[in-house]
Amino acid sequence: MEVSSNEAPNDIENPPIPLDISIQQELDGLSPLTPLCCIYRVPERLRCAIPIAYTPQVVSIGPLHHGSKGLIGMEEHKMRYLQDFISRTKISLKDYLQMIRGQEEKLRNCYAETIGLESDAFVKIILVDAAFIIEMLLKNHYNFLRDVNDRIFNKPWMRQDVWYDMLLLENQLPFFILDELYDKVDSHINNENEKLSLVHLSHYFFQSQMDLMHMEGTTEKLEKIRSSSSEVKHFVDFIKKLYLTLDQPPPTGTTTTKTSARTRAANKPTTQAERELETLTAPSMTELHLAGVKFKNYINDYVVLMDRLVNTSQDVELLVEHGIVENWLGENSAAATLINNLAYGAITDPSDFQYAALFYGLNKHRKRHWNRWKANLSHKYFNTPWAGISVAAAIVLIALTILQTVFSGMSVI
Repeated sequence: MEVSSNEAPNDIENPPIPLDISIQQELDGLSPLTPLCCIYRVPERLRCAIPIAYTPQVVSIGPLHHGSKGLIGMEEHKMRYLQDFISRTKISLKDYLQMIRGQEEKLRNCYAETIGLESDAFVKIILVDAAFIIEMLLKNHYNFLRDVNDRIFNKPWMRQDVWYDMLLLENQLPFFILDELYDKVDSHINNENEKLSLVHLSHYFFQSQMDLMHMEGTTEKLEKIRSSSSEVKHFVDFIKKLYLTLDQPPPTGTTTTKTSARTRAANKPTTQAERELETLTAPSMTELHLAGVKFKNYINDYVVLMDRLVNTSQDVELLVEHGIVENWLGENSAAATLINNLAYGAITDPSDFQYAALFYGLNKHRKRHWNRWKANLSHKYFNTPWAGISVAAAIVLIALTILQTVFSGMSVI
């Protein structure tokens, strides 16, 4: 067998890299851990349940979903908003690119995963998407800034879809870069004495779809967030901060709480008709906070509790029948599916589970022999009205037979 003289052995032309050097190169290439990291991808175990709930459908914000199929159509509209933004601020495109490039390392550190884009591509995405967001907030608040042919604001469904996409965790920009770019916007829009902060514009934008305007203490919360806007990580974090209670002591001690409690007691319904019409309304978060109630992350615990109670449509029917839940979805099967999907992937801490005592009590009640016998009797013999009538008739027949036997014996004697 002849070997061509033009071919060089692989081990000479491309000598293998020693394993220790190869591993060291990987170690040297690791990105440093940073406290700036705040934008993550949703875990796959959650995404696989309802992928559409975590994936933008109209517009990509940031690098994680940039270029995804179905989102390309919005890129041209984002460029139009960038054009509006530059003309509004009277600052050159080159200056904006330099500003973003100066913050590139900080911006990249805000994402949990390494962004594999080259510098120019990354800087362009950040600038275009940041300008798009700022223009969205401005046009939402100031109608006269909108173009008569605007693709988003002339179509309510499109505006709502964009609003939803801007609240997805994977579809975020760091808030600090939005704040810095917004500082370049002219302070005399609409001849106002004081330019609205980005925090207030964000609130106006999101309140259209969320009941934020009627939350108690909204003004104080917005002012607190505005004064420390550097602590806001992104829009998801902004919404979370709006829902948190203000950390302040009760203004008049415990007297207010006791008086309030006595007032509620005096207003309780007294007649049976009033009790039947009564609707249970939970106190506001601010009211509970002033009463000394401590808020913790019990949402997952509650979802897990409901998931354990509900497996079928019959479970929902039972809860609705006893007034424990209200089903606004129409079908009980839809409510059961919703509850089970909410609990998918929910994580709880067994050592600090809010409803551990309730679980223990329910399981203890279920394991009692008498309760299990009653349940079996109810399910097997009284599951329908006709079954109950049949069992009752059989019992009466047996009783009559026994009586007839007794009387027959007595007549013989």
